[in-house]
Amino acid sequence: MGDKVVYVCVTGASGYIASWLVKLLLHRGYTVKATVRNLRDPSKVEHLKALEGADERLHLFEADLLKEGSFDSVIDGCDAVFHTASPVILDNVNDPQVELIEPAVKGTLNVLGSCRKAHSVKRVVLTSSMATVAFKKPTQTSNLLVDELPFLIQSLLKK
Repeated sequence: MGDKVVYVCVTGASGYIASWLVKLLLHRGYTVKATVRNLRDPSKVEHLKALEGADERLHLFEADLLKEGSFDSVIDGCDAVFHTASPVILDNVNDPQVELIEPAVKGTLNVLGSCRKAHSVKRVVLTSSMATVAFKKPTQTSNLLVDELPFLIQSLLKK
């Protein structure tokens, strides 16, 4: 990577995919600015602190997806942002649109707003939540192949 320190932000760093991403980035020599919902929850941060290279190149931050500006100071100075965070409720979802989709969209827009303010960001990678396919409708069967097409069609029909 050369002599220049490259800063990468990973939102939702305590999640499964994000944790592996943080591990890979540290292994490759990047300095990682990682966000979690609660810095005081050991189950969310201890596995990250234990990663090789964490003492030197991992910086943990608490950020709220739904609070505009919450990511400004974290993303400032970053060369790239991996947005993996998403508000996920696994039980008792009564209205997926209101409880899952709208907060996920608002959170993504907040992160992108912080990226826009930070003139250092050259790349943004967005990931999705397993919630997009995990909540089966009664008509779905276990052998049904799920891809992005139904979501794309639904989005296009709303326009």
